[in-house]
Amino acid sequence: MESTRKQLIDLLENEQGHISGQQLSEALNISRTAVWKHMNELKKDGYEIEAVRRKGYKIVSYPDKISGNTLQWGLDTAWIGQQLYHYDQVESTQDIVHQMAKQGKPHGTVVIADEQVKGKGRMAREWHSPQGKGIWMSILLRPPLPPVQAPQITLLTATVLAEMVAAESTLDPQIKWPNDILVNHKKVSGILTEMQAEQDRIQYIVLGIGMNVNQDAVDLPPAIAHKASSLKEESGMEWNIQRTIQSILRTFETTYDQFIDKGFEQVKAKWEHYGYRIGERVTISTMRDTWEATLIGIESDGALRAKRDYGKVEKLYSAEIHWGEGGYDA
Repeated sequence: MESTRKQLIDLLENEQGHISGQQLSEALNISRTAVWKHMNELKKDGYEIEAVRRKGYKIVSYPDKISGNTLQWGLDTAWIGQQLYHYDQVESTQDIVHQMAKQGKPHGTVVIADEQVKGKGRMAREWHSPQGKGIWMSILLRPPLPPVQAPQITLLTATVLAEMVAAESTLDPQIKWPNDILVNHKKVSGILTEMQAEQDRIQYIVLGIGMNVNQDAVDLPPAIAHKASSLKEESGMEWNIQRTIQSILRTFETTYDQFIDKGFEQVKAKWEHYGYRIGERVTISTMRDTWEATLIGIESDGALRAKRDYGKVEKLYSAEIHWGEGGYDA
């Protein structure tokens, strides 16, 4: 059903004028009655469809509300989002995609929800995911990579989100190691990567993206209001969530394909371009000691590179970093 609806939308989008029910029937290999039923479903989603006798159908406008159909309308991607599922409310999009992965759903399957009631972030932290205010999305990936390269997918995704924000606004996004997107020192987006793998290959990755888009300050929980924000709060404008999702998916597909084809170096360079406080001094606490260093970049395995005052470069896989100047510690 989803595949047929997507093909129908593509046919209507690519036709300059009206397209007859017979043409649609033949192209989709379904009956004229089935075409009519699909048109009615599109109308329920808020599409305005003009039906003219002896000429056929034409979509004259499409809705602002989010649905699987509206998200696929104009999503000119080759593989990501070709199977796309939208829900009004879920416990967690991550859990749904894990189930879909085990059922054999293909690489690039996307699940999006208007609201999550049990959204989760890194280290089992709760992710506040209110109705209609942000992007709560998980993507199923089946990369031809060994498990050791899985952290590169997370780093890649951070560059995608930063690039999208920079392209769609005048904001100056930064990536706080390893994967928080900051604007004006406040977190607007996070990434959760979960993997199922064998010793030498990744079976699948569930890539979760949470992005605060149209929250006002009062919508943010008081406990995180000092360190979190939204694109609307920082830019002073309302964002079109549908277009923002599509922009993320398009950018992700292009960046991912380049990464698979050419390797990690370009992703690494982009990450370091957006890297929060790269080239600056911070205080770092580990289980052994506390010391100051200059952040100089990342390793291909996701480690943060920090240079001590006497020249030694440390690779950090876990540490408490005192960011200073408005950046919250992590």
